[in-house]
Amino acid sequence: MEARITGTTKLYGLIGSPVGHSGSPAMQNYGFQACGVDGAYLAFDITEDQVPEFIKSMRLLNIQGCNVTMPCKTAAAQNMDELSPASELIGAVNTIVNRDGTLYGHITDGEGFVANLKDHGVEVKDKNIVIFGAGGAATAIQVQCALDGAKSITIFNPRDSFFERAEKMVEKIMVKVPDCQVELYDLDAKDVLRDKMDAADILINGTLLGMKPKEDTTVITDTSLFHEGLVVADVVYNPIETRLLREAKEHGCITVPGNGMLMWQGVASFKLFTGKDMPVEEVKAKFFSEA
Repeated sequence: MEARITGTTKLYGLIGSPVGHSGSPAMQNYGFQACGVDGAYLAFDITEDQVPEFIKSMRLLNIQGCNVTMPCKTAAAQNMDELSPASELIGAVNTIVNRDGTLYGHITDGEGFVANLKDHGVEVKDKNIVIFGAGGAATAIQVQCALDGAKSITIFNPRDSFFERAEKMVEKIMVKVPDCQVELYDLDAKDVLRDKMDAADILINGTLLGMKPKEDTTVITDTSLFHEGLVVADVVYNPIETRLLREAKEHGCITVPGNGMLMWQGVASFKLFTGKDMPVEEVKAKFFSEA
């Protein structure tokens, strides 16, 4: 990489804590080289309370773009000059773009999820969607699906600390996208779950259930809820085929693993940073060959 660093090379990065495990630097730097972008992408371990100081550094050092991971997404949104419609609804950002000192906040989590569905031949427009979870990733997906024309979104979540926040988010989405019917139910509402699953086109796991080391867990313990033709998508990518996806496939469902979401949200960020299209097929082969 050193051979391509010059006096005009622009700096990009990732902030969050921890970030040492992230594959984003390798993917983004590969994209820079493939597209002839004079840039370098580094990871910075930044805690939530350090975000305001980092944002000042973005302006001072003219850092052109930055991805944001946990636990910094909300704090980053609070320090932007402008927010995208999805970021404004959610109150979080995962991508910052610096345009002549003005910082624009975006969130590509939901966009990456929807793009991953499209990559598997699945559209969200006019579809009935059931989603489990009300955390950060699940909320971003709910918002993006609504913005992209979903007919209905039904959210199931335990009555935990996220439930009250989810109630407020449902109200926000319905004000912003009144044509999309959005409902929230307690996870224990089994009869409602069965009715909604019967009518669903797409089922989404937006929780961490099924992720290593708890591969034996799943949001659907009653496999009779699956029906042939239902699209079942997961945000979990380790393992690539979760118990949810394996059992859904056994019951005739179309399955979409979560590792593609990682790639597509990175592709979306790259486009925001550079205005260029990352070479998706090359990136798939190099970084997501197990997909």
